[in-house]
Amino acid sequence: MKLLALDTSSEGCSAALWLDGQVTERFEVAPRGHTRLLMPMVRELLAGHGLSPTDLDALAFARGPGSFTGLRIATGVVQGLAWGLELPVVPVSSLAAVALAAIEQQSLRTGDGIAVAFDARMGEVYWGAFECQGSLPVAVGPERVCAPDLVALPATGEPSPASWFGAGSGWKFQESMPGSVTGTLTGHDETLVPHAAQVARLAEVAYRRGETVSAEQAQPVYVRDEVTWQKLPGRG
Repeated sequence: MKLLALDTSSEGCSAALWLDGQVTERFEVAPRGHTRLLMPMVRELLAGHGLSPTDLDALAFARGPGSFTGLRIATGVVQGLAWGLELPVVPVSSLAAVALAAIEQQSLRTGDGIAVAFDARMGEVYWGAFECQGSLPVAVGPERVCAPDLVALPATGEPSPASWFGAGSGWKFQESMPGSVTGTLTGHDETLVPHAAQVARLAEVAYRRGETVSAEQAQPVYVRDEVTWQKLPGRG
């Protein structure tokens, strides 16, 4: 199984290769350098393993939410590669990628909760709640965008972890969040951003489940309803 994963959904730019269970990644923090860096990263990864694009079995990308401009970059590259190589694509939630990073770095266990918040600008955060199940994050609520004082964990009576770890840049607004959320935290890490390595790990699992789309169906998820994305010309 050879899978190439891309992420440009935040200030980080990264590409990763999943090769039969091993992940190799190139990552750089470059808020305005995604277009310049992404394809050289891809070429370097492939060349380092003696591979060509035609050797790949699938592609994956962080589909958002995140930076609108960044999401367009990764989506455009993935669409172009998938179309030209006739490869399936696995879209992966950027929030889930950070949840996985928290699980790995904090050694979280099955049943622990991960509350992921990204700075969405305009006084809002992108928000997603996940539960660690077998070392992977599973969503326990819909992804949304809202003001920090409106974030919420699964309601009482719903299956919900007893304790939560906060992950992502949106936790810099912790003081504005409800006590019902912050009071459940065992800790938080504002520095966690999406990485292609986590995108690759989640994509490999989704690929085995058959959760793939075609090039024209590979679309970003902005969460904000007013934002739209145009497919590549002549492709649907």
